[in-house]
Amino acid sequence: MATVPVDINSSNRSSPAPQDGKGEANDQGWKAKLKLPPKDMRIRTTDVTNTKGNEFEDFCLKRELLMGIFEKGWEKPSPIQEASIPIALTGRDILARAKNGTGKTGAYTIPITERCDPCKDAVQAMIIVPTRELALQTSQICRELGKHLGLKAMVTTGGTNLKDDIMRLYEPVHIIIATPGRILDLLNKSLVKTSKCGILVLDEADKLLSQDFKGMLDNIIDHLPTDRQILLYSATFPLSVEQFMKKHLQNPYEINLMDELTLKGVTQYYAFVQEKQKVHCLNTLFSKLQINQSIIFCNSTQRVELLAKKITELGYSCFYIHAKMNQQHRNRVFHDFRQGLCRNLVCSDLFTRGIDIQAVNVVINFDFPKHAETYLHRIGRSGRYGHLGIAINLITYDDRFALHKIEQELGTEIKPIPKNIDKALYVAEFHMQCESAEEEEEGISDSARPVGSSIGASKN
Repeated sequence: MATVPVDINSSNRSSPAPQDGKGEANDQGWKAKLKLPPKDMRIRTTDVTNTKGNEFEDFCLKRELLMGIFEKGWEKPSPIQEASIPIALTGRDILARAKNGTGKTGAYTIPITERCDPCKDAVQAMIIVPTRELALQTSQICRELGKHLGLKAMVTTGGTNLKDDIMRLYEPVHIIIATPGRILDLLNKSLVKTSKCGILVLDEADKLLSQDFKGMLDNIIDHLPTDRQILLYSATFPLSVEQFMKKHLQNPYEINLMDELTLKGVTQYYAFVQEKQKVHCLNTLFSKLQINQSIIFCNSTQRVELLAKKITELGYSCFYIHAKMNQQHRNRVFHDFRQGLCRNLVCSDLFTRGIDIQAVNVVINFDFPKHAETYLHRIGRSGRYGHLGIAINLITYDDRFALHKIEQELGTEIKPIPKNIDKALYVAEFHMQCESAEEEEEGISDSARPVGSSIGASKN
């Protein structure tokens, strides 16, 4: 892989001096004044821990940005962040491939937030994502990272009032997070000024360049300056991505962290059932599994609603979400599920892209998908950021060929479901209890444990 020299002494990326004039003592103690969230002590796999040992401070980021990073609970860069951030800061195009849930969002939001100037009243960066929920999630991350810098991020998606977006654009906006159709509408109406927009991010690029959004990305790029930087991130890279890269990216720096496709922390099982037995099987799983939160996938919006009704009748708390719902209703379900107000969520493939809910430890494919790419994104909702989780697939006679095909294409093993699933495979508290007991047996005291072994979770 090619390497690029990075000017770490560039003046626009140096950490600013302390603001309150207390000199060297304050310079050393600024971290102690941060409002940090509780440390996440769950076990993590090498998907996120296999780094070169860099710290966020090593990237010469602004002090205020570092404050936002640490206050989010991000302690150390993940491999994709370590590989991507210093290159993105140089202004070079990037083509990055990394697994779901390993920190891709942080890999581009950090350099964007660093390079945007809050003193300039202009849109300087644009992030395009395929779904409305992912747009909301990404905009929240941008706001949290940039809160000490005074950067203003705006989210604009379909299903919302265009007048609200127009009114928002009268105020300063530095970063726009959008779905393709809505931002193209605003651009075609000349409502967004892009002459200073030097950075374009395509997150979940394979989906953005699919038939669902045919030609939209080309039209969006036509509105941007010719000297823009394009950052392209995805877990899968079909032919459409390669064609787009050759057309629009200039000498891109390529990052590929996909030595294998599925997450190391997600254990995959299948259960052979008849179609009419699926609800009974799901009821059995609910009674036997220690679910923190679960996401259950169906292959159609109609089946989503029918299954959610069945689950509720069985006496379990359940939300559902799909693309045909009113946008305000979708937003409320997404928000409430993220807040932990409900244990189970039934959804369509709307929810397979980039949605990061750390508490999800079980994914169930009530309907088995036909394509390996869909399967990969579905099970990636569990085991986020190197944590542990399980994926359970209900397989009918008609699904048997798809099961074998997906195993082959992903180079993964989907095992027959055992009578009892080891809780250490997906229950963080149980695993920590086991580790603690083992350490006590070996006579390892708290003081002997390695310091700083925890890596902050990234929201991708």
